Amino acid sequence: MSETRDVIIVGGGHNGLVAAFYLAQAGFKPLVLERRAQVGGAAITEEFHPGFRCSTLAHNTGPLRADIVRDMQLEKHGLKLTTPDVSTVSLLPDGRSLVLYSDAKKAAQEIAAWSQKDAASYLEFGAALGKIGKVMGEALALTPPDIDNPSSGDLWGMLKTGRSLRKLGKKDLYRVLRWAPMAVADLASEFFDSEPLRATIAARGIFGTFLGPWSAGSALVLMLRAAADATPAGSVQFPAGGAGAITQAMAAAAKQAGAEIRTNAYIAEIRVKDGVATGVVLASGEEISARAVVSNADPKRTLMRLVDPSHLAPDFVQRIKNYRSMGTVAKINLALSALPEFTALKAKGNGNLLRSRIQISPEIDYLERAFDESKYGNFSRQPYLEITFPSLSDPSLAPAGQHVMSIYMQYAPYKLKNSDWESQRAALGETVVKTIAQYAPNLPQSILDGQIITPKDLEETYGLTGGHIFHGELALDQFFTMRPLLDWARYQTPIERLYLCGSGTHPGTGLTGGSGANAAREIAKALKK
Repeated sequence: MSETRDVIIVGGGHNGLVAAFYLAQAGFKPLVLERRAQVGGAAITEEFHPGFRCSTLAHNTGPLRADIVRDMQLEKHGLKLTTPDVSTVSLLPDGRSLVLYSDAKKAAQEIAAWSQKDAASYLEFGAALGKIGKVMGEALALTPPDIDNPSSGDLWGMLKTGRSLRKLGKKDLYRVLRWAPMAVADLASEFFDSEPLRATIAARGIFGTFLGPWSAGSALVLMLRAAADATPAGSVQFPAGGAGAITQAMAAAAKQAGAEIRTNAYIAEIRVKDGVATGVVLASGEEISARAVVSNADPKRTLMRLVDPSHLAPDFVQRIKNYRSMGTVAKINLALSALPEFTALKAKGNGNLLRSRIQISPEIDYLERAFDESKYGNFSRQPYLEITFPSLSDPSLAPAGQHVMSIYMQYAPYKLKNSDWESQRAALGETVVKTIAQYAPNLPQSILDGQIITPKDLEETYGLTGGHIFHGELALDQFFTMRPLLDWARYQTPIERLYLCGSGTHPGTGLTGGSGANAAREIAKALKK
């Protein structure tokens, strides 16, 4: 082989960069190999129309784990985050809107116009989520324990978590145990009467998943998100320069710590000899050996494509095949000549409210009907949408007086019944525009150009198997000690010296950096032995 390295990290997504930073700090010299021309994975900023740049995929942070931001000193490496006063605006087809502020008391005042009871319940629910989320946050920072042979570290971590749970008190401890397996629609209905508020909060429990609001376990997704952000409907942060600014800052921090990063380095194969990962082979034919290989790719891509499955036991291969990673999200980016005028927001100051996250999720049944279509292989004709206008917070993303519109669309199943995504691409874009035009009639006339990213594109262009933005379904049976599989949740694989660090590992909750940080801690321990 032409060269030998300490550690090779496959993929320069945010978790790979976080892992590289911590491994470099631990004394290793990781080499990050990214197949595309820029690092970032799903957190990138690209030009999609002349003069218009956008967070191509992820347009909001997880939010990032505070300790990771502090350790990597991301602000010193150029990261600037803006948090709008308004977090979420939920639009209704009758011309009304529900405005939720980041400040809980201001949000409650807005909710009071819909229901005094709901205003009080919002504060109660937010307080409960805050306490529960703090405990869950501690658990998400742990390495899942070895169930059969827990180490002293495992036992200590579980003891600390157990103590934190007990400190919650009987009422909130009962809530943790009861809420996790619930449908998020049931949970929202227990606290709130007004349908727009129920749906706005329930949407947080289904985002990015193949779950509907009435699906069992969807409340767990809401609770996982509360670990990083206890705001019931979630808050929003915009990085100056788009999501790519986050991963560019991470790359700078990793390099400063001692990591090396190479782009345009397409890995064709992870080499395995006698059950041990020995390095990688690039598509160019170049071979690089290493003491360890760490994959930031999803579990299926790593173990079924980059590794020859013949190196794995047949029962493990079957289990990894059954790991659910069928995506449901599409992304549409629009270049606009002017901001759309939302009927529901005219009286409230259209421009200011558009600095937040706009949701089209007017009622629980609307969300469930959108999910129903995807279950049978069709994309939703009345979809759940999350919309942002990043150019309002960062005018450099678009020409003067013009704007970028970033749209998450759900549900768009990876597999379409009796069709394919290439033939349905235009229809998907038309459906999204038509849906928004019901709330902002002048939108179609303002569109200069658009970018439509289907689940198939997420797989083929961005390397997300099944088009799943979380590298695998967030669900009760794919969580904590079972992410990605039971007995393999500690960032190791059946192949010695091959590790996982992507969102397909615990905690796997999106753009937080948690999986990369946790994995790096365990990998450093193993290599130092």
